[in-house]
Amino acid sequence: MTLVGNWSYPTAIKFGPGRIAELAQACAQAGIRKPLLVTDRGLAALPVTQSTLDVMEAAGLGRAIFAEVDPNPTEINLAAGVQAYRQGGHDGVIAFGGGSGLDLGKMVAFMAGQTRPLWDFEDIGDWWTRADSDAIAPIVAVPTTAGTGSEVGRASVITNSQSHEKKIIFHPRVLPSVVICDPELTVGMPRAITAGTGLDAFAHCVEAFSSPHYHPMSQGIALEGMRLVIENLPRAYHDGGDIEARAQMMSAAMMGAVAFQKGLGAIHALSHPIGAIHHTHHGTTNAVCMPAVLALNAPVIRDRFDRAAPYLGIEGGFDGFRDFVDGFNDSLGIPKRMSALGVTDPDMDKLIEGALKDPSCGGNPVELTAANIRSLLEAVL
Repeated sequence: MTLVGNWSYPTAIKFGPGRIAELAQACAQAGIRKPLLVTDRGLAALPVTQSTLDVMEAAGLGRAIFAEVDPNPTEINLAAGVQAYRQGGHDGVIAFGGGSGLDLGKMVAFMAGQTRPLWDFEDIGDWWTRADSDAIAPIVAVPTTAGTGSEVGRASVITNSQSHEKKIIFHPRVLPSVVICDPELTVGMPRAITAGTGLDAFAHCVEAFSSPHYHPMSQGIALEGMRLVIENLPRAYHDGGDIEARAQMMSAAMMGAVAFQKGLGAIHALSHPIGAIHHTHHGTTNAVCMPAVLALNAPVIRDRFDRAAPYLGIEGGFDGFRDFVDGFNDSLGIPKRMSALGVTDPDMDKLIEGALKDPSCGGNPVELTAANIRSLLEAVL
C-alpha cells in the first residue's frame, strides 16, 4: 500500500511519492515567485537536490540555492543566508533537507525582513511578539529525511557559535505555508541517517507521551507515532527502497513534531548541549540518551507505558518497553555511549549548565537538577 493524501495542519501538506513534481504549484499556493532553495552542504550536490532545482527551473522559478549550512546551523550560516536572499531579490524560501536545512531555511525567511538581532526572538515568554510579522517571507518546506518534523514546526533550533548553546527561535508564522512530503526523496538516505533521524522522531513521541503537561490530542498523536516508528523504521533501515515504510516514517516525523507541543524532556535537554559543543548527530544523540532517561523517569511514567505497551505490540508494560528500546537501538546500530560519537573529555559542568538552561527541562516528568543530570551524563558518556 502506498500512502497519498492532501492534509491541512493548518499548513497545506502534499503527501505521497512523486509529489515533488508539484513544487511550482506549492510555490504559487504560498505566493512565491522567486524562491531561494536553502539546504545543507552535504545535500547540495546530490541528485535529489539537482533534480529539484531542475523542477524549479523548468517552472520558471530559477534555480537559486544557498547551501552554506552546517549540520548544527549557526547564526553565521543564517547571516550568510539572509545576505544571499536579499541580494537575489527573493520573495520566499524553499526549505529543503533534514533538520538543518529546514531550520535554517525557515530562519532565512524569518530574519530577511527583521531589523532586530536573532537572539531577541528566542523562545522566552512573549519575545516572539518583537518580530515584524508582516516582514516574514512565505516558506515551502520539503523534508528529505524522516526525523525532526521541522516542516510542521513553528520554530527553529540555531546554535550560538560563541556560547555553543542551541537556541530555539519561535514565531507562529515560521510555520511553512505548504509542505511537500515525498518519500521518494528519502530513498537515498544512508542506513545510519535513516536510523538516527527515525529515532529522533521516536524520541519526540516518547518524550511528548511522557510529559506531565495536559494535551490529550498530542498524547494520542505521540502514541500512534511511536507505533509507526516501531513498525516501519526497521523496514526502512534494512530496505531503503521500501516506499511504504519511508512514507510511514515521514508521517511519524510530522506526528512527533506536532506531539511535542505537549513538551519534551531530559533526552533533548541532554542532547542539545552535547550536540552544540561536540557536533554530534542530533537524533543519534537522542537515541543514546533515551535508555538512561527512561530509567530516571520510571517512577512517574510507568503506569502510562504499562497501558501503552500492548498497543505498541510490546509485552511486559514499562519494563518491557525499556528493554525494547535497548534492543531497538542495538538493531539499528546505535552505540551505548557518546564516546562512540566522538565525545571525548567532555566538560561535565558546562554540559550540566547547558542542560539545565534548555527549555526542554520543563517537560520532563521528573524535576531535573544538577545532581540527576550529572548521573544521566555519567550513564551515557
